Amino acid sequence: MVHSTPTAFASSKSGRPRVAIAGFQHETNTFAPFGASFDDFVRADGWPAMTFGAAILDVFPPIEIPIGGFISSAKDAYELIPLVWAAAEPTSFVSDDAFERIAEMICDGIASAGALDAIYLDLHGAMVVEAYQDGEGELLRRVREIVGQDMPIVISLDFHANVTEAMVELSDGITIFRTYPHIDMADTGRRAFSLLEQRIRHGSPFIKAFRKTPFLIPLPAQCTDLEPCMSLYDRLPERVKGSVLNVDVALGFPLADIRECGPAVVAYGTDEAAVAAAADMQLNDILEAEGRLQMSLLDVKEAVEHAARNGRKGSLIVLADVQDNPGCGGTSDTIGLLKGMVEGGLRNSVLGLLWDPQTAEAAHTAGLGAEIHVRLGGRYGYDSEPYFAKVRVEALSDGVFTAKGPCLGGAQVDLGRMARLLILDPGSSVQVVVASVRYQCLDQDLLRVVGVEPREQSVVAVKSAVHFRADFAPIAEEILTVESPGAHWCRNDILAYKNLRDGVRKTPISLASQQREFQIAERRE
Repeated sequence: MVHSTPTAFASSKSGRPRVAIAGFQHETNTFAPFGASFDDFVRADGWPAMTFGAAILDVFPPIEIPIGGFISSAKDAYELIPLVWAAAEPTSFVSDDAFERIAEMICDGIASAGALDAIYLDLHGAMVVEAYQDGEGELLRRVREIVGQDMPIVISLDFHANVTEAMVELSDGITIFRTYPHIDMADTGRRAFSLLEQRIRHGSPFIKAFRKTPFLIPLPAQCTDLEPCMSLYDRLPERVKGSVLNVDVALGFPLADIRECGPAVVAYGTDEAAVAAAADMQLNDILEAEGRLQMSLLDVKEAVEHAARNGRKGSLIVLADVQDNPGCGGTSDTIGLLKGMVEGGLRNSVLGLLWDPQTAEAAHTAGLGAEIHVRLGGRYGYDSEPYFAKVRVEALSDGVFTAKGPCLGGAQVDLGRMARLLILDPGSSVQVVVASVRYQCLDQDLLRVVGVEPREQSVVAVKSAVHFRADFAPIAEEILTVESPGAHWCRNDILAYKNLRDGVRKTPISLASQQREFQIAERRE
């Protein structure tokens, strides 16, 4: 067993605490058509490839990511022992093989690290493995078997974590993103460092409070740029005072069909009554906001007609293809919105990113200016037909660049071969950006890499649910969320859940529905 010595640090050479760090991230949409293999965690996309050892200390600090923020804050205070970091794009279940191999890397690294004073893990909180509903909880259980119950362990989680009893019980502290779009990921890592510092100085575990809501929240309704979530999160810092050291909220990932799916509140401190009161106040804020946690989705025809009337250069309209968002497990290759844009006669418009390596390869083979017949999308297991079109190859790229937007700022992106194609239709002027790697369109540089300047367009369609707002909202006159086919179902009430705990509603009850229920109850009385 690896032992912790909080008051006499394990590193006699430096006199600083020896802290092992690692990361393992996946957001699992159990309704998506395909899962994540080990290879998916190895390769790079918008985030780095699987990274080992000392390279972690160099790769991550410049990136907007929790472990980067933790390293930047901890590098002078701790002797960091970096193990492994791995992440994969959201899909359905993580394969048992992938989980076992990466969990073994982390656990073996901890077991062979020598004497440690603490551990920090950069996790997601919504990982579902073929064999385990709670991937993070199972990982923490294995880590605890190695280090025992006294070792301080702090973890950071995604905004959409489905926080479980095991995650809370087996860790000493949790910090969670507070923005969606996620523009505070590095700051979440810095807050994890601060919480770990306090835990080490405290010398014993904090008092904990853990609360869950009785309903799930669709992702488009979780945006913190809009009400009511803006106010819910604005009030969080008010809860952290005196003996209350941290309060965080995860609004959950409703596409994970697991027992403990749903929003949660966690709180930590040194006074039981104060910690419980802070958690209860935050939970009550969420419960009181239930009726306003709604979303507005337009059908394709309505959205395209509005864009055709109002979109123009200098007055950009952004259409969000929210249900084909690869950041939530969508395939990023359904063509419902693209087809609607062409048939609706949109001009000076572009859609990105369509995951279609075959078409990207065909475009590179044909070369710039070539006119070719292609099959666009509809390849990857979701119920979507392809779109057949004649296109002209307008631009080509190797898909390697540095992103500068708020969510990805500083990340080295590698999406493989990319192409910008103009659909040759006499009644419209619609371009589509195809990529060889599945990734959501959350950064303007994902379009600029193939020569599209978003500000110059009349209409930009993005396969993203909310993250795109961080970079596109400042240049958009209007944003419309569109209900087109995709594996990221936004209407939770139509999903066939099998594992939710009793009493959990699939979706928030609207204010109108609450009023109707109240009136019915009054009549019964």
